Amino acid sequence: MRAVGTVLAGQIDLHPMKTPFAFVVLVSLLLVSLRAQVADLPYGAPITLAQARTVLTAAQAEAARNQWRVAIAIVDSGGHLVLFERSDTTQYASAEVAVEKARTASGFRRPSKAFQDNVAAGGEGLRILGLTGAMAIEGGVPIIHEGRIVGAVGVSGVTSAQDGQIARAGAAAIQ
Repeated sequence: MRAVGTVLAGQIDLHPMKTPFAFVVLVSLLLVSLRAQVADLPYGAPITLAQARTVLTAAQAEAARNQWRVAIAIVDSGGHLVLFERSDTTQYASAEVAVEKARTASGFRRPSKAFQDNVAAGGEGLRILGLTGAMAIEGGVPIIHEGRIVGAVGVSGVTSAQDGQIARAGAAAIQ
């Protein structure tokens, strides 16, 4: 098995058995870059009800495709609830969690997963737990329209990675 190891002077150095490490480093660098790009985006006008319905429909479709029962919240750029839905058999606590994930993504202009990753890293990353309004669980994603953050979508009810998958599908519907 051959894998990408390091890049030196424009050449790729191939090493056996380094695939997981190289892949993790590459993905981590890309995620940091994407998070920084989102956090630098300005706020736009608040998401409209029609746009929120488009986001909700796309998120519902992703959840239905996987037979996941979830709560989905869409907030505007100020963190105010615009639209909400909870599947009939979703645990009740997911309603509040979905709203808080959306508010985190809108208020901090980055996916809530950024906070989850910082807490998981430990050390100084644990300071995130002291931030008011920061839900350190994946599933909240900013909604970007015409290069501006217009709101966010938050999802809760399955694993945090699955919640994030649904939220990203919803947010992508109006980008």
